[in-house]
Amino acid sequence: MHPTIDIGDVIGRAFAVYRAQAGLILPAAVLVFLPVAVLEGILQASEDSIGLALLSLAVSLVAGFWFQGMVVEAVRDIQDGRRDFTLGELVRAPAPVLGVLVAAGVLAGVGIVLGLVLFIVPGLLLLTWWAVVIPVVVVERPGLGPAFGRSRDLVRGNAWRVFGLLILLLVILGLASGVVALVFLAVSDTAVGAAAASLVSNVLVVPFFSITVATLYFALRAAHGEAPVPALAQRSYGPGGFAPPQTPTPERPDVGLQ
Repeated sequence: MHPTIDIGDVIGRAFAVYRAQAGLILPAAVLVFLPVAVLEGILQASEDSIGLALLSLAVSLVAGFWFQGMVVEAVRDIQDGRRDFTLGELVRAPAPVLGVLVAAGVLAGVGIVLGLVLFIVPGLLLLTWWAVVIPVVVVERPGLGPAFGRSRDLVRGNAWRVFGLLILLLVILGLASGVVALVFLAVSDTAVGAAAASLVSNVLVVPFFSITVATLYFALRAAHGEAPVPALAQRSYGPGGFAPPQTPTPERPDVGLQ
C-alpha cells in the first residue's frame, strides 16, 4: 500500500509558510521580478521587436526558476520552526543549480504542453509526475535526468491527489492574476499598467503557488518515510556546505495515475 498525503494539510501548511515567510519571500520576489516587469513594460510600449521579446522571455524564465529555487529553500528553512536565512543568502541560494533548474523547467514545460496539445492525457500525466521536479533539483541535486524520475517516484501513490491540487492551484493562480491585471489595466491602460500588473501578480500571487509546490514536496518525502533535509543555511558538510546528491529510487513500471 502506498503512503498517502492530506491535501488539505498541504494547503494549510502552505498558507502558514506564506504568512511566516512573507517578510523574506515578498522582498525577494520584488528583487527578482522587478526587471521582468520593467522589460514587459518596455516591450508593451515599443514597436514589435523580436530581439526585445526574446530578451524579455529569457529574463522571465531565469527569474521564474530562480525564484522557485529560492522558495524551496525558504520552505525548507522553516521546517524546524525557525528562520535561518537572510534575504541575501536566500537570493544567492539557487545559484549553484540555476542552470539545471532552468533546463528542468523548460523541458518539463515543453513536454507537458506537447502532451496536452497532441493527446491531452499524456500531458496531464506528465504534469502530475513532474509536479515536484524543481524542489528535487534544489534539495537533492541528482542531476537533470534523474530529477524527473525522482519526482515521479515521490508522486507515486498520490497521483490523483497531486493532480487535483495542481489543477486547484492553476485555477487560483489564473483567477488571481486575471483580477490583478484587470484592476491595473482599468486604472492605467498603458505599458506602465501592464508592468505594474505583472509585478504585483508575481510578488503576491506566484509565491503562494511556489510555496504550495515546495510544501507538497516535503509532504511527499515525509509520507515515504524519508528524513527531513537540513536547510542550506544550517549545513556544514561538503563543498560549499552543500549536501551530496542523493541517488534516486529506481522507478517501477507503473502506468497511469495511481
